[in-house]
Amino acid sequence: MNTRSLSFRLVTWYAGVLTVVFVLLGALIFGSLRHYLEANVLDNQARRARQIAATLVAGVRRDSESAISTQVENLYSPESNDRFIRITRADGAVVYASGPPRGDSFDPSQVPGLTAGDPREAARKVALAGGSLLIATVPATAADGTRYRVEVGTSAAPLEGTLRRLLGMLALGLPLTVAVAVAGGFVLVRRALDPVERIARKAQEITQHNLSERLPAVHSGDELERLSVSLNRMISRLQEAIDGSKQFVADASHELRTPLTVMRGELESLAQDPQLGRETRETLGSVLEEVERLAEIVESLFALSRLDAGEASAQWRRFDLAELAATTAEQMGLLATDKNVSVACDSAPGVIVEGDPARLKQVIVNLLDNAIKYTAAGGRVRLTVRREQGFAILEVADDGIGIPAEALPHVFKRFFRVDTSRSREQGGAGLGLAIVKSICSAHGADIEVISEVGRGSTFRLRQPLAAEAAARA
Repeated sequence: MNTRSLSFRLVTWYAGVLTVVFVLLGALIFGSLRHYLEANVLDNQARRARQIAATLVAGVRRDSESAISTQVENLYSPESNDRFIRITRADGAVVYASGPPRGDSFDPSQVPGLTAGDPREAARKVALAGGSLLIATVPATAADGTRYRVEVGTSAAPLEGTLRRLLGMLALGLPLTVAVAVAGGFVLVRRALDPVERIARKAQEITQHNLSERLPAVHSGDELERLSVSLNRMISRLQEAIDGSKQFVADASHELRTPLTVMRGELESLAQDPQLGRETRETLGSVLEEVERLAEIVESLFALSRLDAGEASAQWRRFDLAELAATTAEQMGLLATDKNVSVACDSAPGVIVEGDPARLKQVIVNLLDNAIKYTAAGGRVRLTVRREQGFAILEVADDGIGIPAEALPHVFKRFFRVDTSRSREQGGAGLGLAIVKSICSAHGADIEVISEVGRGSTFRLRQPLAAEAAARA
């Protein structure tokens, strides 16, 4: 999972906030319930203590304090009811103290005695070895004016048990609730970002050859809709700019062909004049070479403009790519012989493709021409055509000077040359591989290059076979 993605960060933030909220809410519920239960138990003990003070203590005299024990035992049975009851005189003397409860949930002897202080009602929680006691203390005044304090308490074990069960449910329910909420949040985030994913996929598919296509519109009335509309407008502006540039190249290359042809004819006629001196003749020859080179550039630009206009699909038919490659390799043999470079062709017949044979022959010629140019004398160029998983594979490999790794992503760009001075000496203008790429794109083929400096290069063309191309169509 990509931890830097927007969806991951949104879900993580959502899960963190949700966990904190649930933990705080659980702590608030737990604390509120504890306070409510303890206050309720203490209120019950306080009412019972006030009842004892009003009915038993108020009518007793100091000389008859012993009767209180019998009355408390008969009326309240603290040991049987797991209660703690203690009556203390203001001077600290204990008049009555209940014994250990039947369930031995606490030891009454461990409850600390009261100290002299404010005689008002009070409530406290006392921690003992066997558990905690919730005790309510109520002041009482006897008939003879003697002051007492009545303590009534009960074990906090049932309350603590209830709170433990609640804590267990919170500990189990909180992770489950957070997990369900996070899963739902993840689904919502993915659905919210799905239009962005569709826009990104479509944008990846749009190139200079299909600028007429547009990104999917998101009719949400929010930022996503404005983004898709803005991107489509930007693509429209790019299409206008690129179409204008292509039209300019097409018009310029078309208009330059005639004057260049005239200049070449005039220069050739002038060079044949016997009255010209040797230096003048050499100068004319140099100018004529540059005119020829310029004419080749113009022809390449004109070819690119026709490819951009879809001219490559006008003469399509089915043919054997292996046979075309073998014939082309034989025709290029003379150029290879002049450079003392051997050209080997290995092509099995029956590699049927659909396209323009003239254009695909131009691809093979350009690839072989480059391989021969940049292979030293005594080197070898290999042309291979084969079938592979429904595709026709054409490879041109050489053991020449190779291409630097940093230049490989740019070799199919127009006017790109790996080494400007070297390319100029070889007569190239950086348009040959651009034409190859355009022809391959027009035929639905992919082309790639693998190269290492000093060890040669391999150009691999991968085009669907005729049957596979028809099935795809």
